[in-house]
Amino acid sequence: MNLAHSPEDLAFREEVRAFCASQVPDTLRARVRAGLRPTPKQFREWQDILYRQGWGAPSWPREHGGTGWSPVQLHIFEQETAAADAPPQFHQGLELIGPILFTYGTPAQKAYYLPRILSGEDWWCQGYSEPQAGSDLASLRTRAVREGDHYIVNGQKLWTSYAQVASKMFCLVRTGTETRRQDGISLLLIDMKTPGITVRPIQTLDEQHHVNEVFLDNVRVPVDCLVGQEGRGWGYGKVLLDRERALSATLGVRLSRQVAYVREQAGRTQDGARTLLDNPVFRHKLAQLEIEAMALDAMGLRALADNVAGIDSGPRGSMLKIRWSELLQRATQLWIESLGYAAAGFRAPDGSDPQGGIDAYGPMSAYLHSRVTTIYGGSNEIQRNIIARRALDL
Repeated sequence: MNLAHSPEDLAFREEVRAFCASQVPDTLRARVRAGLRPTPKQFREWQDILYRQGWGAPSWPREHGGTGWSPVQLHIFEQETAAADAPPQFHQGLELIGPILFTYGTPAQKAYYLPRILSGEDWWCQGYSEPQAGSDLASLRTRAVREGDHYIVNGQKLWTSYAQVASKMFCLVRTGTETRRQDGISLLLIDMKTPGITVRPIQTLDEQHHVNEVFLDNVRVPVDCLVGQEGRGWGYGKVLLDRERALSATLGVRLSRQVAYVREQAGRTQDGARTLLDNPVFRHKLAQLEIEAMALDAMGLRALADNVAGIDSGPRGSMLKIRWSELLQRATQLWIESLGYAAAGFRAPDGSDPQGGIDAYGPMSAYLHSRVTTIYGGSNEIQRNIIARRALDL
């Protein structure tokens, strides 16, 4: 693995660094540094800034409105935006439905939806999980029955992130009754203003409103909102696997930045006559975490090198997801430890910030939210099954 950057890569790094220095809003930097995810309004603000720069979709091909950047450039972009305390882009439209649309969508779907994803005009949510179908997604029960030029959709989706502000949903539904559960599943694009859709909030431990349950009662969806062929929706989701090898390579970048927050805080926290950073027990835990975060980044770089060389990385995306989620939980736990009693801040019942602002409750919110990272996107148990099958042939 050759980690040397070309002169063009070094020039690109300087371009991204200069852009971040002048364009990342201070309010956004402060929220990221406090450990909080941006609000939907802030996600849109950041997307608009990147879109006006021509960087609205860093991982998309140029022919679909993306940057056409190489995997190396994408990694540099993530490094520099993380170092500038800029947030990641909201991924539901850009990295989940967008690639499926430009791979399998009709010309009309591409012409309509892709520009609106790039500009941030549409906010997408993912209608996958259900009460009886989480990691075992093939068990989904939401059904779509065709009547003339429409599908009539009935069912329930669960843990639907930001459905309360979404304008569109990409939704897996059952359109057939084939014996194999993965067959007979279709992918529909649903306007969230369609009559029959009810969104109910779920308040999570981090005191934020991220997720919802969504009820679909006789929702009429035009047939031209079907992506690809009816009954082939399960297979379309697999287009993300190849992209995962490039995108998962950046997980270690942002983790390393969060570990740096812990080091900075420990250097400010008094531990008797010394700082917590001078406490040998704490320093040992922090050093071990830093070493493992560096190893994760190295694993990502190896996946990046494979991607550039056109080599199949196998289940390395699953390996990266497992290690990243577990290390993130350890990092946020150590952050709380570095703050001591000061980490116990919570928002007021009316949703207002406590004394000290977002810094008073951000790290605790980050710690609590990190609990879900070993579950969403396919639980770590499922990821281990993938590794067992694809790497160990079990």
